Amino acid sequence: MNGTLSALAEPNRLRIVEMLRKGPSSVNEIAERLELSQPLVSKHLRVLREAGIVRVRAEAQQRVYELQPEPFEQLETWVSSFRRLWEERLDSLDEYVQQMKRDRK
Repeated sequence: MNGTLSALAEPNRLRIVEMLRKGPSSVNEIAERLELSQPLVSKHLRVLREAGIVRVRAEAQQRVYELQPEPFEQLETWVSSFRRLWEERLDSLDEYVQQMKRDRK
């Protein structure tokens, strides 16, 4: 998961991932839509591929990239563990505030 977070920390890679959420795209399509050079997009896609975030397949003369679901499922599990923690803390804070209100009366 650490590799996933590192790969997504770079703004252009995050933009590429956001674009691929809509469906598979070729390197040239990504470069054109995001107004980035093809070599730069290829570099970012290599990092994303090595992190397991995207996979590539050949279609005629093009390389088409698409998202892999597994890294995002792992991130969801990790974030969910924090969500439970913060819900518990917020519940405790709410109880404290309610007690303070009762004590004022």
